[in-house]
Formats: sequence, structure tokens, C-alpha cells
Amino acid sequence: MSDRRNFLKGVVAASGAAVAATALPTPAEARETKQRPPEALGLLYDATLCVGCKACVAACKQANDNPAEFSTVDQLWDTPLDTSGKTFNLIKMYRSGTMETKDAEENGYAFMKTSCMHCADPSCVSACPVSAMTKDPKTGIVEYSADACIGCRYCVAACPFGIPKYQYDSPTGKIGKCELCRHRYKDGHYSACAEVCPTGATLYGKTSDLLAEAKRRLALKPGEKAVFPRGNISGGKDQSYENVVGNYQQHVYGEKEYGGTQVLKLSGVPFEKVGMPNLPPEAAAAHSESIQHMLYGGLVMPLAVLGGMAFIAKRNVHHDDDDQKGEN
Repeated sequence: MSDRRNFLKGVVAASGAAVAATALPTPAEARETKQRPPEALGLLYDATLCVGCKACVAACKQANDNPAEFSTVDQLWDTPLDTSGKTFNLIKMYRSGTMETKDAEENGYAFMKTSCMHCADPSCVSACPVSAMTKDPKTGIVEYSADACIGCRYCVAACPFGIPKYQYDSPTGKIGKCELCRHRYKDGHYSACAEVCPTGATLYGKTSDLLAEAKRRLALKPGEKAVFPRGNISGGKDQSYENVVGNYQQHVYGEKEYGGTQVLKLSGVPFEKVGMPNLPPEAAAAHSESIQHMLYGGLVMPLAVLGGMAFIAKRNVHHDDDDQKGEN
């Protein structure tokens, strides 16, 4: 028993010394937020051009071989209420008062596309302990590998947009999210949602080209006619057409939010009202990784936990020689 007491004392002393030696490191400084790759690919969603047809939702389901999800009793139509492990793209609706005017904040209605934003510095990638979530260094697409995934769902908790969703009916545990239809590129296709959009409300291409197009639209005069591209702005055949310019909020959502995203958005209604979170310009991953490195650098946190467990174990150990002393 004396050997056991000496061992526990040694563990406590050693861990205490290690923690004391490293418990006061220099304050953790957040690393710089990562930037989009120069050739980053993404989408531009213009809510003023969206007619709510949901062709993008159906095309996404078909391209990713995802089943219908029902929210009505008759179960006749695919009617998901939110993105899920089997619904990667959804059009939601904003409603106000009489809903007389499209894209009006008061007594109007508007649409908003919900899907992965493909952040420049994604929290899901930073949080994943097994690199099931990765960011392609060239395209910037946030990719998911089901083979590497262990089903911990850290990515679900980390995403500020609530995008990665767990498939609870999967026997192995699996996450579902938009990957910009990267599996279709080898066949000459691109994101299905942009391919089928009849009005160009969802536009595909290099994020740099999409950002330039978004800023061009913000400079146009509301009510006048202008030319709007459709499909792939960075290549492919010209599908542009003429339409009336909407009354935009003078802000490109995703240009700076959360360190920047590769999916950009325009709206006639304030973004907070159409469901987009108000986020700072820095990505959370830049801060969380610094804290993790501070805690785990030099095994500070593991040693502290081990020391605490050893102390509790020592305090609760019942010693035979103490019983003998009591009997004497």
C-alpha cells in the first residue's frame, strides 16, 4: 500500500510541476484569418431575381441522389422545411404583412437560398479531428469524406450557418452538405442549382468574378433594365438576358462576413430578416485554434486533468495500513 501511495504522490507532484511550469504561457494570439484561394469557386445568389420556383432544390436532390423529405401528411411532394443530411439546398421565404410587394421589407415577401457557404476559413474543417472535412487548396470547396468521418458531429456544432447535418438513419454515421457538385466537374458540368436556375438568381463561377458581378449590380439604378448572366459566369456559353434591376441592400453578404465566404448573396431585404446571421469579419477558427494550441501545447491540459484525477483517486483510496493503525 505504501508503494501505491508513493506512486499517486509522484503523479500529483509531477503533473503539478508540469502544469506550474507551463500554466502561465504567453497569452494566446489569434492567427490571421485564412483567405480565399485565388481560383476559388462559388455561387452568387441574387434574391431579387429569385422567383421561388425551387428548381435548384430539385436539381440538387437529383445531382446528389438524395431522397425526398416530407413535411405534409399526403407525402406527395418533396417538402423539406430546412437543410438536412439529405437536403443540401433550400429556398426559404420571408413574409411581412400583406405581402403585396416582392423584396419589400414592409408588407412584402422575399426569398433566400440556404446552403453551404464554403467559408474561406471554415470552422467545420478546423473542428474536425480526423480531417473528414477538408478545404481544397485550389478551388476552396469545403469537401467531406464519409470514409474518414467518425460521426462526432463537431462540424455540426462549429458551423455558424448551421449547414453540416447528421444523417441519423445512417448505419455508419454520415454528414450531408453541399460540395458545389464537385463530382460533376469531370463530366463538364457545374453546380446543378446554377445550371437549372431560369433567372440566373443562382450564378456559378470564380468567386472573384462573382464578387465583381455583385458590385456591378449594386451600382445599377433600381427600376431600370440591365443584362444579367446565367449559368457559369466564368465560362461556357452566353445565357445572359435583360431584366429589371431590383432595389438592393448595399451590401454583398459573404464578402467579409466570417473572414469571407465563396458563396455571395444580394438581397432587397436586410439580411438578418431573411435568416442570414450577423457575423464578425474574423473567422472563429482563427481564435479557437489558438486557444486549443495554448491549452494542449506542452500537454498542459492533459497533465492537469491527469493530476486532478490522481488527486481525487488518492483522496478516496482506502489504505490497509491505516486500518491496522486504527485497530491498534
